[in-house]
Amino acid sequence: MIDRTSNPTALQRHVPNVLTGLRVAAIPFLLIAFFLPAPWSDWLPLILFMMASVTDWLDGKLARHWNAGSKLGQFMDPMADKLLVVAIIVMLVSFGTIGGWHVIPAIAILCREMFVSGLREFLAFRQVEVPVSGLAKWKTTTQMLALTVLLVPLDLTELPGLVLFWVAGYLALQTGYAYLRAALPQFMDDAS
Repeated sequence: MIDRTSNPTALQRHVPNVLTGLRVAAIPFLLIAFFLPAPWSDWLPLILFMMASVTDWLDGKLARHWNAGSKLGQFMDPMADKLLVVAIIVMLVSFGTIGGWHVIPAIAILCREMFVSGLREFLAFRQVEVPVSGLAKWKTTTQMLALTVLLVPLDLTELPGLVLFWVAGYLALQTGYAYLRAALPQFMDDAS
């Protein structure tokens, strides 16, 4: 049974960050998996991506359950998500799974990720924290689900995956705008 305490053990404090680190460490292996011969290249990227996505859910759950949140975790968790999502989107575009008009949500997601990272850096410099919103968590979940479905090497999953991908692109724009609105007072302070 997991012990929910206000003073987590040393192991409990580090497990969520280790899981986040494993998500980042999985990215090179995930990319290499795309270039392996079939059937490895068909299924291994999907399996590795799903395992990495599960660590995203698990690290947050454990950090909350053990009261083991940390500044490092607050920084690394969203960064690990961004790195994973960007890497997979680039690979799916490169291999033609995402093409044509469907590149629009890919660009929206990639631009949002860069914009929000820069915005968070600007706000951190000003010692302002912007918590992750509920909608941003849905955006991440939708992205992970869309990319998982797009990685399934079956034709019948392409349309649902692309529909989810467009939804993820829309949520990326919505959450990017929400972060911008939250940061506007800081921009106004700089202008005065």
